Amino acid sequence: MTIYALSSGPGISGIAVIRVSGKNTAEVVKKLTGDKLPRPRVATLTKFNKNGGKELIDEGVIIWFPAPNSYTGEDLAEFHVHGSRAVVNTMHFSISKVKNCRLAEPGEFTKRAFQNGKINLLKAESIADLISSETEIQRKQALKIMSGKSSDKFNSWREKLLKILSHIEAKIDFPDEDLPENIISEIRKTSNKVLTEIKKTLNDQKVGERIREGFKIAIVGPTNAGKSSLLNYLSKRDVAIVSEIAGTTRDVIETHLNLDGYPVVVSDTAGIRDSKNEIEKKGIKVALNRAEDADLKLVIVSAKNVDFTVVLKSLLSKDAILVVNKSDLMKGKLNRKFKKYEHVLISIKKDLNLNKLISKIKSKLKNKFISSENILITRERHRQNLKNCVCHLQKFDERRTTREVDKAAEDLRLATRHLGMIVGKVDVEELLGSIFNDFCIGK
Repeated sequence: MTIYALSSGPGISGIAVIRVSGKNTAEVVKKLTGDKLPRPRVATLTKFNKNGGKELIDEGVIIWFPAPNSYTGEDLAEFHVHGSRAVVNTMHFSISKVKNCRLAEPGEFTKRAFQNGKINLLKAESIADLISSETEIQRKQALKIMSGKSSDKFNSWREKLLKILSHIEAKIDFPDEDLPENIISEIRKTSNKVLTEIKKTLNDQKVGERIREGFKIAIVGPTNAGKSSLLNYLSKRDVAIVSEIAGTTRDVIETHLNLDGYPVVVSDTAGIRDSKNEIEKKGIKVALNRAEDADLKLVIVSAKNVDFTVVLKSLLSKDAILVVNKSDLMKGKLNRKFKKYEHVLISIKKDLNLNKLISKIKSKLKNKFISSENILITRERHRQNLKNCVCHLQKFDERRTTREVDKAAEDLRLATRHLGMIVGKVDVEELLGSIFNDFCIGK
């Protein structure tokens, strides 16, 4: 089937780009223009007619990309028209009237690019990440993966393992022949080197995933300390309901922010206190779980009423900042309880020291970054496949000592398979739906 879709953003715009890909693309171009195919990869001004007739839809630009030199590897055309809903809808209607043409599914253009060997799975995922990037850090990471550095590394490991696998299989095929001692030594050296490098890669504090998904910040503390007010301040809008009534926030309120370039997900949680209300108790439990899972905890208390409960003290780890709100109401010297912990005195109401708090947050997040050159893993599926690869390489190493050649070869094959699954070099059909469904329609 030939697919079509709006590739530019929905809504009214100066220019809208409609993309068509598949066997019948040439017929679509001829029918809408009433002319022969334009020169390949040259922007050509033309008129687009309704249903192959004389009724004008719009005047715009067409770019023709014959296979295989296109994004999808198929015949592909882009129609650049004025971005009104009426024009786009009429273009879609006219294309749909051409035989074997249908509206594309989310990510189907990129999926076809993968299936036709134009890109691997890592590049496909990085394209989706680039489209959805909201911060400079996310943009740079997506471009780095698109450049192929991660793919090159995974493929390098896989090729090394395939090479030593060929030697193991030679031993299986010719059992009477002894492998040269230098080859056996090389097998051990290579497998151990790959194993060490993968383990090092896995020990990355999940920074790649954190950049892609956002660093998790949990605002926790007792009731009426100013948690919701702080969330609203950081969000620069009213995200959470602010009330003097204790226990107003009972569920987690979450918002995605660009904090001076850092992608973060900030969660406002239920106030921590002794409560007999079953719903509130569940909210407190969720709050503590969210704090446990967070990259950074903002433990906020009121300067007027500080109660360092056992629970509150347990939250003040190295990945936490004690935020003392309503400091404008403080009388006398700073409470000695505060000095034990990394803290900042603020007043949300009076806009006091909030910039200092943001600086501390940024400093904490910065410490969690590793060099972007070292980031190879950006998704959980990459991490899981690498973990599985490590498991099989360890089994492989153990079996070699017991001369279980057949089983050792199988472990090595499975290790290479998991590396291949990351870049899409083996059967990955079951993954494609979940990967490409994250794309927008038209990409």
